[in-house]
Amino acid sequence: MKIDGYPVISKQEVVSLIKDGDTIAFSGFTAAGAAKAVPVMLAEHAKQEHAHGRSFRIRVITGASSGDYIDNDLAEANAISWRAPYQGGKTLRDQINRQEVEYVDMHLSHVAQTVGAGFFGRVDVAVVEATHITPDGRVYLSASIGASPTWLACADKVIIELNHCHSPRLSELADIVIMPPPPRRNNINVQTPLSKIGWPYAQVDPKKVVGIVENNEPDQVAAFNLEDDTSKRIADHVIEFLLKEKLAGRIPPEFFPLQAGVGNTANAVLAGLGRHPDIPPFYMYSEVFQDSMMDLIDAGKLLGASATALTIVPEKLRQIGDNMDFYSRKIVLRPQEISNHPGIIRRLGVVAMNTALEMDIYGNVNSSHVMGTHVMNGVGGSGEFARNSHLSIFMTPSIAKGGKISAVVPMVPHVDNNEHSVQIVVTEQGLADLRGLGPLERAEKIINTCAHPSYRPYLRDYIAKGTCGHICHDLTRCFELHRNFTEYGAMLPEMASDL
Repeated sequence: MKIDGYPVISKQEVVSLIKDGDTIAFSGFTAAGAAKAVPVMLAEHAKQEHAHGRSFRIRVITGASSGDYIDNDLAEANAISWRAPYQGGKTLRDQINRQEVEYVDMHLSHVAQTVGAGFFGRVDVAVVEATHITPDGRVYLSASIGASPTWLACADKVIIELNHCHSPRLSELADIVIMPPPPRRNNINVQTPLSKIGWPYAQVDPKKVVGIVENNEPDQVAAFNLEDDTSKRIADHVIEFLLKEKLAGRIPPEFFPLQAGVGNTANAVLAGLGRHPDIPPFYMYSEVFQDSMMDLIDAGKLLGASATALTIVPEKLRQIGDNMDFYSRKIVLRPQEISNHPGIIRRLGVVAMNTALEMDIYGNVNSSHVMGTHVMNGVGGSGEFARNSHLSIFMTPSIAKGGKISAVVPMVPHVDNNEHSVQIVVTEQGLADLRGLGPLERAEKIINTCAHPSYRPYLRDYIAKGTCGHICHDLTRCFELHRNFTEYGAMLPEMASDL
């Protein structure tokens, strides 16, 4: 059987094409548009091979995290030896932290150029989800663009996962362009969040397409948790700050485009912005289109959004497909090299709002590693937006695990975004505007405004007893809170039995 001249291949044919040690590039940016059928086939194949004493482990690269089929199912089958540039599955995370899987955590806008330049070696097979492919090699992608255009261009062989669950009209949102390698690059002519500069399809050499696998599964996107009191208080602080910036003339009346990271806190902030009567209708230039953004568009508060993935629950994705005449004027999906491009972020004056695991008293942010050693997900796109935005905001609850962990510490043991890129930090306790402040002023502001009251005496004592310099630290105590948690189960030992 063939579809548009391409053979429909079986599981046996799929696994015969992929060998132990191959590098496989899967579509997907989050679970949106992620490959589904082939990862399941490979997981089953890996289990069978291992049962017979044969090795089968592959190198996996995607646009970002890619849902359970890749980051859990393949990992549970012990089928992944190397992973880049981001991940989001507990099973894979545990394997990475046990040093059983090599993990390359990197800025997401760098992925396409890194792969295109061959820094990761050859891409043996690309597995890309699409709604349609033409005989001349036009590939109409589904719910994400991510790095799929680059996979199609670079891979030696290509398998197309033809997903009949997705609306074929999703391609009307796509704006696909592949950047030529440096130094032969022109200006990227994205002048507004909704500017289009490319094509609604990606391109592949038809001779590289070794087969089609059909499936009819929706994306594995789950709804975020409802807003809690902590996230609402963080949202209130951010909204109050943005309104003050607007009143001071540092944000124009029409507002700047916004970017929001993935998660419950970011969704709460966006929902709060949508409800507030003094926040004007605005645009977004971000990497992920989330459920809350859909609600804002429907309410008329979000005028339009640029992203690389529709990370929304299946019923909202169907709503877009069923009402494409409306949403095609409001949403643009781009390759992640463009959605996260530093030059465009700076040109548009994006206000970046991302989440952190912890921050130190000088404004360095750790977004990825618990206790400095165990990775959670990765740096993702936060660095690209934080470094190049008009305003860089990081948000986190002030405490975790019932108060046993403080999100404000003397020194973060892992830095994803350093003090030079971080302008605003927010917890439910308050918002610290760090612009124009020297190190000690930043420390005092963060401790007095953002730290939980239970930890303020310790942090003030740390400053008072630290070695005096441009930045004051005590290298014998800078990780004392983290060591305490490892030893006693609480950053302040006296809280271990109280909480």
